[in-house]
Amino acid sequence: MDFAPQLSSVAAYVSAADLAICHSEVPFAPPGGPYRNYPLFAVPQEIAPAIKATGWDLCTTASNHALDAGWDGLVRTIEVHRTAGILTAGTHASAEEASHPVLFTTAAGVRVAVISQTYGLNGLPKPEGKPWSVDLLDAGAAVAQAAAARAAGADIVVVHMHAGGEYSSDVTPEQAAFADAVTAAGEVDLVFGQHAHVVQPITRVNGTWVVFGAGNLIAASGPGQPYTYDGLLAQFTFTEQADGRFEATAAEYAPTMITRKSGSRPARVHLIPDELAKGTPLAAELRRSAERTRAVVYALGADGLSER
Repeated sequence: MDFAPQLSSVAAYVSAADLAICHSEVPFAPPGGPYRNYPLFAVPQEIAPAIKATGWDLCTTASNHALDAGWDGLVRTIEVHRTAGILTAGTHASAEEASHPVLFTTAAGVRVAVISQTYGLNGLPKPEGKPWSVDLLDAGAAVAQAAAARAAGADIVVVHMHAGGEYSSDVTPEQAAFADAVTAAGEVDLVFGQHAHVVQPITRVNGTWVVFGAGNLIAASGPGQPYTYDGLLAQFTFTEQADGRFEATAAEYAPTMITRKSGSRPARVHLIPDELAKGTPLAAELRRSAERTRAVVYALGADGLSER
């Protein structure tokens, strides 16, 4: 199986980033399967090399599905990503690993720490004796992790939150409170999230950019949830200041849309502005998707945010 063609439209944009972060929501199955979908997922390992080939460097893995395949699945998911050359954040195969910040060093030598937390595990308990296996949503813990990451040499700290109301573009009180508490502490430079499966607003909270929900990048939810085929990629430029701290000096989002499987034609994700520039028979559909995403993205006010 080769999943890279499904992602090829976004590859140039993703691979151009100094650090490209994806969210890998569900666990990998053993080699060759069995594969499972809702409610307990297990997906092909061949996805990992496609993620790497597309240009992602790190995947957040804290989600409500992190333990769908149990402890073995959690460990396997970390190992498969890392075998493909992808760092992970949010789930841990050992207590020692959980105690150290996840740091990525860019080609220019900038050290970026990534923290990932999820609101829950769909009622599944953490493995016996492994309370550190998945990072659960806790603003105080996130701030403490951010401070520890800075002590370990991080120049930039970003926090991923897997939270929100499924299929709703409205920000929940839990999301809003978490973003407010995390950004108020002064240790975090960016907050971004998934879980709703639809696009949610981008705004600043306490002067810090927050992407409440990027929607789906590649997924199939069926005709009953039409807005799950809209998504976005967000890009932030950080510039070093005179005091040595880094500040987000530019913010951009690019709307995406997933085409549905039709006969022998598989699903594809399209980076809308790039596909429109090339010319495509999907132009009208892509423009409608971009309009829907634009209305949601700017719903809370996002001065300084540009659209690709």
